[in-house]
Formats: sequence, C-alpha cells, structure tokens
Amino acid sequence: MAMAEPNEEMRRGWAESASGWVANERIVDHAFVPVTGAVLEAAQLGPTLRVLDVGCGSGTLLAAAVERGADAVGVDIAPGMAEAAQARVPGALVAVGDAQTDDLLALAGGGPAFDRVVSRFGVMFFSDPTAAFGNIRAATSPGGRLAAAVWRSAEENPVFTLGSGPLLERIEVPSPAPGAPGPTALADPTRTRGVLEGAGWTAVEISPLDVTLDYGLDGSDGVEERLAVTLASGTGRIATAQLRPRMPDAEWAALLEAAREEIRAARVDGVVRIPGAVWVVTATA
Repeated sequence: MAMAEPNEEMRRGWAESASGWVANERIVDHAFVPVTGAVLEAAQLGPTLRVLDVGCGSGTLLAAAVERGADAVGVDIAPGMAEAAQARVPGALVAVGDAQTDDLLALAGGGPAFDRVVSRFGVMFFSDPTAAFGNIRAATSPGGRLAAAVWRSAEENPVFTLGSGPLLERIEVPSPAPGAPGPTALADPTRTRGVLEGAGWTAVEISPLDVTLDYGLDGSDGVEERLAVTLASGTGRIATAQLRPRMPDAEWAALLEAAREEIRAARVDGVVRIPGAVWVVTATA
C-alpha cells in the first residue's frame, strides 16, 4: 500500500490547540457522554481484547477500555494530548504519532494486531483518509472491528458556532472545502463508505445518532463552560490572537459578554444544552 504524505498541517494545528482542549477536558467529556457511550456500545469492548484509540485526545475512551479489562493503546498527533492521556490512563500505552502514515504496531511497541479500533471525533482530520484507514486496517486483526463517532454536517451542528457569532463579526475564518480535513470531513455518508471500502474495510455501517450536549457542570448553567470551549476552538484561538492584543480590556470584556449572551439564549430549562448530529461508523477488517 502506498503511504500518504505526513499530515503536517493537522500536526501543527493540534499541537497549538491541545492545551485548550486538555484544560477543558471535564467540560468536553461531560457534554460528549452520549457520544462516548455510543462508541463503546458499538465497539463491544471486553477483557483480553487489544484496542487502538485513534486520535485519543486526553484519554476518555482509553480509560473506558482499561476499565473493561482491555489492553489499550492510544495514538494522537498532538504531544500535549498524548501526554495528558498517558497521565490520565497510566494503564494504557499512549504514543505520539500520525495514524495516516506511521506504523501503528511499531508505535505500540510491537505485539499482536488490534482486535478493536475506536475513535471519538478523531478520524476526520486525515489529508488522505483512504490511505489513513488503510494504514489503520493494516494494524487490525482479520475480523477486527472499527467503531468511530464522526460529526454530520455543520448545518446540523450548532455546537460548531454557538458563542462564536460576536467573534466572527470581527474576524474571518475560512470555511473548509467539502471533504477537507476537519470536523465535517466525513459528514457525507456516501463518501465515508467509499473511503472505508476503498481502504479494505467491509461490513460498513453508518448510523445516525442525535444527541444533546449538556454543558452544565457541577450544577452550573453551562454558560461559562461553553464560553471556555468556544475560546479553545479554532475560531476562539484566532479571535484571541488577532483581537485581544489590540483591544482595551473593557472592549474585550464586552466582546466576551456578547458571546455569553449568545450562549445564554441557547439554554434549555436554564442549562446550555445543544443538539448534536453524529454518525456512528462501524466496519470490519
């Protein structure tokens, strides 16, 4: 199988954003509880299985795999993410690597092929997704199972933009082309099926999952939590870098308050609860 070029743009982007996502780990994990549960159910994890978590982030699925008695390995392109995951789940092995091009079994220190491959929003960032899923399949045992959650379209997911409106009035953030690496790269189920089948996976199933993402943490209304996640996002980081240095404190505070107002308007029964539209993708090696 011909190898794709390393995914350098994603490597740089995630290295820059990792600290923000790690800092907001509890918020994100709480909001994504229904997605995490769906991936774990689809993966059918259990003792004695060897599990690979692709784009493991700060280790949510790794922790669940270890709790179920699995031999868990995580790989993430961002050193900050991998470091946080390893600290959170010392019973797993976590490596910094590019699942698109790196030898995944070598990153795992050798050993048998993986029985399960899981991912929660970690497989949409490949510059060559067919090559990437082929590389992942090459590290998976025959009959091994893939279970991943990916976002559906941006139009179905206000989670991508809630709280960003006042920021986007002052900055420009380019929209990615359809299918380009990014959160919605696998939003088209027909394309996703073609990618997986082209990479050698079989029995591909792509099922819709509609969830509610709850940002209320420890009894809060979720407004400050959602604002923190917004500022850690790509839009938030661009706005902070471009606007904060040239804004007086009062003007920056007013901008953040406008973002809060947008978020407050999304509260349901007093708590920020945002609809989420996801695909749960399963396949067999």
